[in-house]
Amino acid sequence: MTAPYDLRIDSGGDEFPVSGANPRLSWKLPAGWVAQEAYELETSDGARIAATTSRHLYVEWPWAPLESGQAVRWRVRVTGLGGTSAWSEWAAFEVGLLDADWSSRWISPAEDPQAGPRPASTLATTFRARGPVSHARLYATALGVYEAFVNGIRAGTAELSPGSTSYASTLYAQAADVTGAVNAGENRLEVVLSDGWFRGLTGAFREPATWGVRTAARVELHLRYTDGGTEVVRSGPGWTSSTGTIVRADLMDGQTTDFTAVPSSAVPVLVDAVTAPPIDWSPAPPVRRIAQRPAETVRRLDNGAYVVDFGQNASGWITLSDLGPAGTRTVIDHGEHVDASGDLTTAHLDAQRGPDEPPTAFVQRDDVVSDGAPDRVFEPRHTVHGFRYARVTRDVPLRAADVTMQIVHTDLRRTATFTCSDDDLNRLHEAAEWSFRGNAVDVPTDCPTRERSAWTGDYQVFVPTAARLYDVAGFSRKWLRSVRDDQFDDGRICNISPDAKQLKVNHEPLSDLLTGSAGWGDAIVHVPWVIYETYGDRQVLAENWDAMVRWVEFALNSARTARHSSRVQRSAEPQEHEAFLWDGGFHWGEWLEPRTRAADGTLAAPVWEDPAGWFGADKGEVATAYLYRSTRTLAAVAALLDRPEDSARYGAVAERVRDAWRREFLDADGRTTGDTQAGYVRALAFGLVPDQLRDRVAQHLVDLVRAAGMHLGTGFLSTADLLPVLADTGHADVAYAVLRQRTSPSWLGMLDRGATTIWEDWDGVDEHGTATASLNHYSKGAVVSFLHTHTLGLRQAPGSVAWESFVVAPVPDAALRWARGTFDSPQGRISVAWQLDGEDFVLDVEVPAGSTATVVFPDGHTVRTGPGRFAERRPALLRQS
Repeated sequence: MTAPYDLRIDSGGDEFPVSGANPRLSWKLPAGWVAQEAYELETSDGARIAATTSRHLYVEWPWAPLESGQAVRWRVRVTGLGGTSAWSEWAAFEVGLLDADWSSRWISPAEDPQAGPRPASTLATTFRARGPVSHARLYATALGVYEAFVNGIRAGTAELSPGSTSYASTLYAQAADVTGAVNAGENRLEVVLSDGWFRGLTGAFREPATWGVRTAARVELHLRYTDGGTEVVRSGPGWTSSTGTIVRADLMDGQTTDFTAVPSSAVPVLVDAVTAPPIDWSPAPPVRRIAQRPAETVRRLDNGAYVVDFGQNASGWITLSDLGPAGTRTVIDHGEHVDASGDLTTAHLDAQRGPDEPPTAFVQRDDVVSDGAPDRVFEPRHTVHGFRYARVTRDVPLRAADVTMQIVHTDLRRTATFTCSDDDLNRLHEAAEWSFRGNAVDVPTDCPTRERSAWTGDYQVFVPTAARLYDVAGFSRKWLRSVRDDQFDDGRICNISPDAKQLKVNHEPLSDLLTGSAGWGDAIVHVPWVIYETYGDRQVLAENWDAMVRWVEFALNSARTARHSSRVQRSAEPQEHEAFLWDGGFHWGEWLEPRTRAADGTLAAPVWEDPAGWFGADKGEVATAYLYRSTRTLAAVAALLDRPEDSARYGAVAERVRDAWRREFLDADGRTTGDTQAGYVRALAFGLVPDQLRDRVAQHLVDLVRAAGMHLGTGFLSTADLLPVLADTGHADVAYAVLRQRTSPSWLGMLDRGATTIWEDWDGVDEHGTATASLNHYSKGAVVSFLHTHTLGLRQAPGSVAWESFVVAPVPDAALRWARGTFDSPQGRISVAWQLDGEDFVLDVEVPAGSTATVVFPDGHTVRTGPGRFAERRPALLRQS
C-alpha cells in the first residue's frame, strides 16, 4: 500500500520550514488513487485527529495554536476506495519566534543617518556559553539588509534578508540553526547591516526609500544546553557598533569593500531609536545563491580594462579571487550589453523624466581594494545586479578562472518542463524562464537593472505563466501583502508595491495622477484568483477580499463620476450606459505596443512626442474591459467566500459593465472602435464579445495580423493572450506564424539579435547593435504559456481548481514533430508527450492521483481517463503552417 507524500506547510524558511502559530498542512495522495475520503493526522508527541473529507490541500491546523520555537514532526495517512494507505514519511517544521515573545530590543548603528554614501555597520556582542550546547536557534530581522555571524560563521543560506516589504506595515524575521557555531565559553555574535530596501536608493531615478532614516536590527539567540538548561542572548544595551571593510553598500548602485580599511572604534549602539511593525514569518521561500556561471570569455580592451561575458543575462553578483597585491583597486561595472567596440555600455538604461531634462546615469558598480592576502575573495552580498557582462578595471591581469557569476534570486521550486523539436521555441522558453528568475528577487520586479520595481501590471500579466513554471504560491501571497499595505484610502492600488515612496501618505501631484490605472491596479483581483485556481488556496481570496472590493468600488465610482472629454463633447449629459464606462482618470492603457518607424527609420516615441495627446487619449476601452473582468471575478470570489448577496450584486454589475463596453466599443459587425489587435484580443480573452460575433471579431484580428505581415501589434497588456486567442478561435496557423516570425516585432527576432532574456522594447537591440530600454523585462515572456497550453496541449479544465481535472489537447503545427513536458501540479506530476510517427499522432499522458484528464487528439477523438498512464495512437490531422 502506497502512502501520501510531499508533505508541506504554507510557509517559507531557509534551512527548514518556519511557521506561525497555525500552519496549514498539505500532502499529495498515494500514487494511483482516484480520491481521498478521509485522513488521519499524527504528530510525534502522540496527538492524533481524523476527519472525513476529500480535502488534502491547505488543511487547517487541527490542534491548539503552536508556541514560539516549537518543533513539530507530523505524518498523515488517508482512506479511499482502495482502503487505508500506509503512513507517510515524517515531515518536520518549526514555529518561529512569535511577535509577542520577542524580548530583545531594536539596536541601530551610532552614525550620521544623513551622511552618504554609507558603509555597512557591524553590530556586535560577546557572550559566554556556560557549557556544551545541544540546540541553538538564531532569530533575527532588520530594517535594512543584514547578515548574522556566530564566531565568524554565517547563519543560514538566505541572502538579502529580511527581504523587500512595505516596511511601515510588514516585517519578516528569519530563523537559523547555529548549533554547530556556538562554543562552550566565549563567543561573538555579529550582525552586518546595510541600507537595503529600507533606506537605499530605489527606482530609475535613484531616489532614497522613505521607510525610515535609521537602520536597525533585532536579534535573539536561544540556547539549550546539554544539561537541559536554556539561555537567551538578546540585542539591546551592551552591544557595540563599528564600521569595517564594507565602506559603501547600496542595493542598487553597488558595494565597495576595502580590505585595507581599519575598523572604526566600537561604540555603544542606539537602543529603540526606531519604530517597527510587528514581526511575522514569510510564506515565501528566501532569496539564495541559486547557481554560478563561469566566464565564457574575457576580452582585454585597448584601454586595459577587461570585459567578461557570462553568456546569460541574470540577477546576482560576481565573486572575484586573486585580488592582486595590497592596495590594488578593482572596479567592476555591470550591464546587459556591449557596443560595437566590445566595451560595456549602459546608456540604454539611463532614465529621463522628459525630453528636455538631463538623464539619470545608470550605474551598477562594485569595487574592492586588496590587502594582499592570497586567499581573499571579494563577494558583494549587500547589493545585487542585473547583468550579462562585467567590465573589470584594474592594474593587474584578470584570468577567466578569477571571476564567477553568482545567480541570486528567490529559491522558487521549478514545476514545469518543456521541450520540442523546434530549438528556436526551446530557446525562447529558456529566455522567458531566465527573465522571470532575474525579476524574482524577493518580489516580482519589472527589470533587475534600471528600475528594479515591483510593478503591479507586470505581475498581473505574467502570473499565469509564473504559476506554470514555478511554485509561486507563497511568493505571490507575500507580495500581495505589500500591495494591500500600500493601497490608498480611496481604494487605488499603487503602480509599484512595495512602494518605497509611501505615496498613500507622502502625496505627490504627479504620482497621485498616475495611480489607479486599469490593468495595473487589477492585479489585486487577478493575482489572488490565479493563485486560488492553481493551488486551491481559498485563504488567498479571503485575505485580499477587502482590498479587492475597495479597488473595484474605486473603479466603479470613477466610472460613475468621471467622463472622458470626447464624451462630454458628444453630449453634455451622459447616456445611461456611461455610468459603467471607466473612461476617466489616468490609465497606462495598452502600454508599449510596437512602435512605428518614420521615413528615416527612427522609432516613434508617442509619450514624448505628444505627451498631452497621449495622456489625454481615451483609454476607456481598455479600462472598461478590465473593470468587467475584475467585477466578474469579484462575484466569483464572493460566491466562494459564502457571500451570496455580494456575489449577486457584483455579478449584476459585471453584466452592466459588459453591456456598456459592447454598446460603446463594439459595432454590429464585430469591429471595435479602436480596431487594434490588442482590442480584439482583449475582447475575446475577457469574454466581452457575444457568442454570435466571436467569429467575426476573430476574423478582424486575423485580418490585422495579416495586414501587418504576420507581425503582432499588441502591447503590454494583451500580448500574453494573443496566441491563445488565435488558436482557440480556429486560427492556430496564424498563431504559429506570429510565433515563428523573425523580423521585428517578434520573439524570435529578439533571440536572433542575441537575447538571453525577454526585452522591454520589441526593438531592444536594433539592426546596428544599439540597445534601447531594458533587456530583461519578463512580461512579454508570457508567450511561453502557449507552448504549454497549446503546443504541448496541457491546461487546467474550465472550472477546475488545483488541477483536479485537466485537458490534454495538443495544437501543434506541421513544422513540429514532437513535444514533451511535465507539470508538478498540487495533485502530483502530470506528464505529456506526443510525437508524429509516420501518419500517426502518438500521445502519452501520465495522470496523477486525485486528478482526471480529458484527452483530445488533433482529429477530435476524445478520451476521459483517471490516475495512471494513458497512451494511444491516432491518425494525424494537423493544421498546415
